[in-house]
Amino acid sequence: MDWAVEAVADYVDNVRPMFGFDDHPALWITERGGRIKPVEINARFVAYRDALKLPKALVPHSIRHSYVTHLTEDGVDRRFIQSQVGHECDSSTAIYTHVSDDYMNTALLKALSPVLTPPTT
Repeated sequence: MDWAVEAVADYVDNVRPMFGFDDHPALWITERGGRIKPVEINARFVAYRDALKLPKALVPHSIRHSYVTHLTEDGVDRRFIQSQVGHECDSSTAIYTHVSDDYMNTALLKALSPVLTPPTT
């Protein structure tokens, strides 16, 4: 998802400086120099979600689940993923993971291929 890195870089380089709070430690700030609060993010997210007629089940926390899932499907080490989301237990991270059927089929085929592939002589 290279576009996400590019989007944040564009914000940092071109948008955030317009707020005029260069020394503020937060990445996402308001036009008055305060931190953007979770309730404000949620309200904006809901407004966009509803305007786009997306399912009500889609919430900002869904992005966290998607992040874990994409890292898992990209083969990133489970311990790294666990540290990224701040979980102490691997089982907590596993709950977040909702891999696609294609990913599960590919992983299963990879695991079973040594048994299913006839030996070459």
